[in-house]
Amino acid sequence: MISPSPGRPLAAVRLALLLVVTLVAAGCARVLETAPAPTPGDFPGIASVLGQHGIRVESIASGDAGCPDVELARTAIRFTLAGADQPTPVTARIYIFGTQAAYDKRRQSVDVCARSYITDSAQLQVVDAAPFVLVGQGPWATTFAATVKRSLREAAAQP
Repeated sequence: MISPSPGRPLAAVRLALLLVVTLVAAGCARVLETAPAPTPGDFPGIASVLGQHGIRVESIASGDAGCPDVELARTAIRFTLAGADQPTPVTARIYIFGTQAAYDKRRQSVDVCARSYITDSAQLQVVDAAPFVLVGQGPWATTFAATVKRSLREAAAQP
């Protein structure tokens, strides 16, 4: 600690301390003002967001694209979802692309793949929240569908 000396008056010491405290506080405030830009989550993050909204995620299997597309399988995870007003659990697949460019490049492949495992195309449920695509067989209850959509968009850091 700085202490007054005969050559340094007490007022000058106080002023120096005040200046140091002000600079530190300003630096902290600057850090708090510039929050990092949100980025899409990984599957545990997605499952966590769904859970926070009352949707349970169970029976997780990585690499199950539902079709023989090896490239798509690298991004795919099959799981079941339950909760809200959905009377029975539903099986879904999520395709997690690391970037918007990868999403744009592979998005149509998801539709082609889904046609191989969705048994009733009229009941196809798709939630796009780039860089994620979630696909499942319906019917999905109204609140359940809205909650899954909202949760996936939140996990993708979309408004």
